Amino acid sequence: MRSIWTSASYLLALGWRTSRRRLVVSVVLLAVGHLSAPVAAIMLGAFSEAALSGRTAQAVTLSVGIALVLVLDLTMTHFAHLTYYELGQLEQLALTEEVASVVNGRPGIEVHDDPRFSETLTMVTDRLLQVRAALEAALLLGGAVLQGLLTAAVLASVDPWLALLPLAAVPAVLASTRAQRVVDEARTATASHLQLARHLVDLGTTAASAKEIRLFGVQDAVVDRHRRAWRTVSDRLTAAQFRSALLRAGGQLGFAAAYGVAIWLVLRGAVSGAVGIGQVVLTLTLSVQVGGQVATTLGLLGKLQNAGLVVELIARLRSIAPPVPEPVTPAATLPAVLRGEIRLEGVSFAYPGTDRLILDDVSLSIPAGSTAALVGENGAGKSTLVKLVCGLYRPTSGRVLVDGTDLRELPLEQWQARVATLFQDFARFELLLRENVGVGRVDAMEDDDQLWRALDAARARPMVSTLPGGLDSLLGHAYGDGSELSGGQWQSLGLARSLMRADPLLLLLDEPAAALDAAAEHALFERFAANSAAAGTANGAVTLFVSHRFSTVRLAQQIIVLDGGRVVETGTHDTLMAGRGVYQEMFTLQADAYGR
Repeated sequence: MRSIWTSASYLLALGWRTSRRRLVVSVVLLAVGHLSAPVAAIMLGAFSEAALSGRTAQAVTLSVGIALVLVLDLTMTHFAHLTYYELGQLEQLALTEEVASVVNGRPGIEVHDDPRFSETLTMVTDRLLQVRAALEAALLLGGAVLQGLLTAAVLASVDPWLALLPLAAVPAVLASTRAQRVVDEARTATASHLQLARHLVDLGTTAASAKEIRLFGVQDAVVDRHRRAWRTVSDRLTAAQFRSALLRAGGQLGFAAAYGVAIWLVLRGAVSGAVGIGQVVLTLTLSVQVGGQVATTLGLLGKLQNAGLVVELIARLRSIAPPVPEPVTPAATLPAVLRGEIRLEGVSFAYPGTDRLILDDVSLSIPAGSTAALVGENGAGKSTLVKLVCGLYRPTSGRVLVDGTDLRELPLEQWQARVATLFQDFARFELLLRENVGVGRVDAMEDDDQLWRALDAARARPMVSTLPGGLDSLLGHAYGDGSELSGGQWQSLGLARSLMRADPLLLLLDEPAAALDAAAEHALFERFAANSAAAGTANGAVTLFVSHRFSTVRLAQQIIVLDGGRVVETGTHDTLMAGRGVYQEMFTLQADAYGR
């Protein structure tokens, strides 16, 4: 019951913050509507007495009054529904934005590496659509309580014992609350299996993975794995629903017994002459109403418990996610032009929840205006180092310095606004083309000249010119009949997006050409190099890239070799080749492979 009260009070408080007018109107209309039913029952009792006593005029008047009260009930309920439906939509939007702020409200991405966060997020998103119904449940439950109090007072006027009839619903309410908890516990226990089942559906229906599934002939295996995961969820939930049904049935049997006792008391009074026919009709009508109120209330409680769980899950998301730092005056300001270097001092990093160091005491320096390449075997820590320099992760220990200033002392959002990136797993925003490119600099999204300059720098104008809507073409099929692009075309848009940053201090490429052939990669780096050279001259910008192709790597002014999370070599191509170390061995192996 505590969770129900918590969720109801939370939803009403949220409604008050979201739209006070809609909340007040909903409460007033529902109160009038719910009070109409007991009033109609009182009038029906009086009508029965008048009709049987031959008071025709009074009976006609009461019958008209009953009709008007019932119409009032329906009208008030209808208009209340329209109002609290809108309010529920606003609350659902507010909670969705709250979840979005938890997921995306921090400059870093550490939280996405925590499986607890992912699982909790799945459960939250599953229930967000139930918030509107939960607000409706909270308001209707309040109306039912008000109606129950009036009903109890009227019944007590017939027989004091009848006032206990609404209280007989308490065991049914408690049983329903416990029943819903059983279902919620089962849903929580099966959340990971549900995630797996959904993931397998995505694998089998997404073009990127479906082609390999078919070529490898594993359709049946994927379907079977999905079936087993779904059966685990279904069996557990079915068992929980069965237990839940038994609990609810037990509670309702208790109320049914109390209902039978109430009817017996009234009939006994009628036989003895202590109770008039009007009171009998009144009692029977109110008893039927109480039965309907109990059935309705039990359904409302389940919806409210779901809402309470959403509130708890959002709180859990916040507890897992690192806290948003309080806004403070930054200890340093970001330089307009980079004059010194970007330096890592003793940087180590382990992903949240693990002790394994991905980077271990890394120290290196990249002078302003220079180009550096990161090389190493898969798993050496290259991409992690890139994300640390971007500010997407904080070092577990050590410092990342920009012109001698620790990134922790800089406004991180300002630093990230001066970073231009293109990752291997670059985003494919299936939006309008101008939005796909414009997210690189949101304030210039409607500036066609700026967009075309970035597209020209990425050599994407010819491709854009073939699309039916030009800059306003819809891309992909996520929510409309957009234009589908090849991998290279998506990549060109990703490059244009990064080039929207007109004054970067750091340009990053993290193996964006891994899926391209040597010629296409060379063309990509050529496009990027031209812009990085201009940024280096104008802003002292540093260019850092990761590549497995040494024909590209050798163009860098500094090559940094990572092995096992440590820097094992640094220098130019010629210096490292002469050193006959890890780099020379890797370069020779690749050269021999291409030679053959």
